[in-house]
Amino acid sequence: MRETRFIYSVKEITRRIKNLFEQDEDLQDVWIRGELSNFTHHSSGHMYFTVKDEASRMKAVMFAGANRYLRFIPKSGDRVIIRGSITIFERDGQYQLYAKEMQPDGIGSLYLAYEQLKERLTREGLFDQQYKKTIPPYPKTIGVITSPTGAAIRDIITTIRRRYPLGKILLLPVLVQGEQAPASISQAIDHMNQRNDIDVLIIGRGGGSIEELWAFNEEIVARSIFHSKIPIISAVGHETDFTIADFVADVRAATPTAAAELAVPHILELREKIDRLQDKLLGAMMHQVRDGRNRLLRAEKSYVFRQPGRQVLQYQQTLDRIQDRLKFTMKQQIAGQQNRWKENHHRLLSVAPDLKIELLYKQNQQFQHRLERAMKTLWRDRLRQADHLMGKLDALSPLKVMGRGYALVFKEDEEKKSLVQSVKVVETGDQIRVKLSDGELTCEVHGKKEEDQ
Repeated sequence: MRETRFIYSVKEITRRIKNLFEQDEDLQDVWIRGELSNFTHHSSGHMYFTVKDEASRMKAVMFAGANRYLRFIPKSGDRVIIRGSITIFERDGQYQLYAKEMQPDGIGSLYLAYEQLKERLTREGLFDQQYKKTIPPYPKTIGVITSPTGAAIRDIITTIRRRYPLGKILLLPVLVQGEQAPASISQAIDHMNQRNDIDVLIIGRGGGSIEELWAFNEEIVARSIFHSKIPIISAVGHETDFTIADFVADVRAATPTAAAELAVPHILELREKIDRLQDKLLGAMMHQVRDGRNRLLRAEKSYVFRQPGRQVLQYQQTLDRIQDRLKFTMKQQIAGQQNRWKENHHRLLSVAPDLKIELLYKQNQQFQHRLERAMKTLWRDRLRQADHLMGKLDALSPLKVMGRGYALVFKEDEEKKSLVQSVKVVETGDQIRVKLSDGELTCEVHGKKEEDQ
């Protein structure tokens, strides 16, 4: 059975290839060296060109947002190093280079190393604004780290002495180019940080090529600047030169002269400021003097100073009124306390134990008399009831009946003694007992006769 295959459109397969390019991280940040050809700077600001070498070529574009930062004007025939990403231009189905940065190939590997170090230190945060230290406004000692023989030190010293003769300059000479220069600069920064009298540091040198300025692009120098406790002003090269040291330093100056101007104030400006503060202070003092004088004049004209005796008399009157109110208040408080004492005394008497006992004793006597009277009354009532009941009981007593000639007949069996109420329960020969009012008879039945009711 034949296998069914998926059929792509040209657009779909082109987009799939494009996705493969964009998923390759190496192709999204790549450095390419080559020669420019067919260079066109479009009216829109975009640059279209071809990058080629002896064996191959590729189309490229650099949009206006990226090429405006170029420090040179590219043209066909220039050998360059380009940083960018490679992807597919879907309309033509061709891969091309989208350039982000471009430098002449003359600096070669140095520029590539510069960019790589700059990118790594940026990720670590060495350029972040939050770590920048403030330059002190009135430094006493300005430390300078540079070559002792170059024009940079002369410009720095001349500018500081002209602007701020009060400041002290401490020069620590170092190598500013060559293989030993990075270590020399780093050690000088560390040495200055061991002192306690340095307020601000200027490090730098005059202009030069990228190779001559390279000592200030080394990582060891960048980290020494970052870890410095003393604020640092970088002054490397001319206005268009940027080094790693410029990005790490707390302040970047375009030239050594500009660094000196940033490090110290101008003495004329300080004098003007002092004069303004002096005038302001004098004005404030005069205002206070005038205000104090006016208050003194008002006090001299016041009633207190014109008639001091009357003021004393008023206070005496006030004191008398206060004393009277105090006496009245004390009397009221004493009277209130006495009334409360009397009330408490009466309450205490009402609950005194001896009075309470006497009252309870009298109540007990009354209760006892009432109880005796109640008991006597109850006893008489009970006696009358008992006599009445005894009369009834006597009337109903069998003995009372037997007293009138009646008798009770009992039959004695082996088990019990029973009252004979009928002749039917007695047989001839039975022994019976006859209970009379004054005694008892024992008899024997010799015969019986039943009668109709």
